[in-house]
Amino acid sequence: MKRKRLLWFGFAAVVALLVVVGIVIARAQSGYTKVVTGKAVREDILSQVSGTGQIKPKVYANVGAETIGRITHLYVKEGDHVKRGQVLATMENVQPAADVATQQATIQSSKTDMNSYIAAEKTAAANLVSAKATLEQKELDWKRGQSLYAENLIPKSDYDTRKAAYDVAAAAVAQNQAVIVQSRAQTQSAAGRIDQATAALRRFKDVLNRTVAVAPFDGIVTNLPVREGETVVIGIQNAEGSTLMTIADMSVVTAEVKVDETDIVNVKNGQMADVTIDALPGKVFKGHVTTVGDQAILRSTGIATSQSTTGTEEAKDFKVVVTLDNPTNDLRPGLSSTAKILTAEKKDVLSIPIQALTMRRPSETVETAKGKKVEAAVVSKEPQVQGVFVLQHEGRKLKAHFVPVNTGITGTTDIEVTGGLKAGDEIVTGSYKTLRELKSGALVKPMDANAAAAATSTT
Repeated sequence: MKRKRLLWFGFAAVVALLVVVGIVIARAQSGYTKVVTGKAVREDILSQVSGTGQIKPKVYANVGAETIGRITHLYVKEGDHVKRGQVLATMENVQPAADVATQQATIQSSKTDMNSYIAAEKTAAANLVSAKATLEQKELDWKRGQSLYAENLIPKSDYDTRKAAYDVAAAAVAQNQAVIVQSRAQTQSAAGRIDQATAALRRFKDVLNRTVAVAPFDGIVTNLPVREGETVVIGIQNAEGSTLMTIADMSVVTAEVKVDETDIVNVKNGQMADVTIDALPGKVFKGHVTTVGDQAILRSTGIATSQSTTGTEEAKDFKVVVTLDNPTNDLRPGLSSTAKILTAEKKDVLSIPIQALTMRRPSETVETAKGKKVEAAVVSKEPQVQGVFVLQHEGRKLKAHFVPVNTGITGTTDIEVTGGLKAGDEIVTGSYKTLRELKSGALVKPMDANAAAAATSTT
């Protein structure tokens, strides 16, 4: 009995001692704030801007119908590679082909007529030469007759005969000259009819050629919305015509992405980018920025702000085109893509985790450090400054003091510090709630980051 009583007294004493120790520890820690800490270190920082969009060829064309008619043949299918000038499809061409044949026959007939006119012109020219020779002979004969008649060596009738022969020869020359002029006019008229018929033939051939669709450049058929036997139409005024197919030149491939308006100011032509494609996991395509859009696009509708009639404010994006340096054959237009654009890069700079940055007004930091009270109205008017809480040992106590800092480029998880800290400084990095409420000069106690995350997830 006595022994049991002693054991109970001993157990009670141990429990009382543990309770006293717990109370002492709790009181000792009641003035501390548990924080997650980190250090300012020197490292390389890459500043990137991300955007999502889709793969697009730099050059593509919609091959549309250029005539009204039924599709008689389709020589390609979607996904086929085609060469420049390759026949893609044909439409009904009976009437255009008949017009071409008729006009070719008309031209041939006109050429035959012109050849006959040329031959007549040559005949007239030969007759003119003969008539001139006869005229020259008759002229000499008449001149001799004039001399002989003056000397009364020939009778008057002989003289008149020679004079009449000369006049007939002169008239023959004039007649042949007129025939030549007429023949030349007929030849020129025939040539004009041939030119007119040739021009009409070009028009008919153009109409015939429009019944044949050819590839405008080397590429791939990315869209084929029609089938053989369908009737297609051409566009008229505001009515859109039929699209036979879309040809894309996949030798130059781009990723057209949308970048948030807050990041677009950092994007410039020529910047390098890494492009990933959802359909090709594990592959990264290198590229560079070739176009930075100047027009803001509404995120909800995809319409440019200049074309929107709504007056509500909403998030906006800007179009950025990244040209891939080495595209592969497995790329297809429309594939979803993500581009990470390298906007800045710095080597061996002082950096801290982004989440360590917080904002405070100057009076808020003075109040805790010196015990001064500042009116809330005065505090609210002060501009906030960015800074971090630096840990400092004061005897056995560890305190967090707010220190303003200057920052540079921002990386994925870290941010460059250009002033206010030095390498190795220990700073408060979390939790977010703690940083929001922490006062300069407060007593703190470091805790494990995993424990802090677990505590945050349970609250």
